Amino acid sequence: MPKLYDYFGLIVMFYANEHEPIHVHGKFQGRETRAELIVVDGVVTDIRYTVMTGRAPLVLGELRYFEEIVAARADDIVAKWIDFFVLHKPIKPERITRRLK
Repeated sequence: MPKLYDYFGLIVMFYANEHEPIHVHGKFQGRETRAELIVVDGVVTDIRYTVMTGRAPLVLGELRYFEEIVAARADDIVAKWIDFFVLHKPIKPERITRRLK
């Protein structure tokens, strides 16, 4: 379960057995939301947020943090997906302590 970022207590991660499309999970105190990155010709063109079946979704403030970090780091998330799932490289988690707005 590779952790990508810790952003004000919100954990952004992949599950180790993921599948395409490229997506990350935002988790905070048992709540979870998924962000799917739509990539066209190598460029992130859209981000779609969905609720995970059987899990409570992130609440408004947590979701705002999740949206901030995914938008700010979308290209990095795609690169980390390729590193981990295609090239089988380890991912080093990053703790972010400043707002990314």
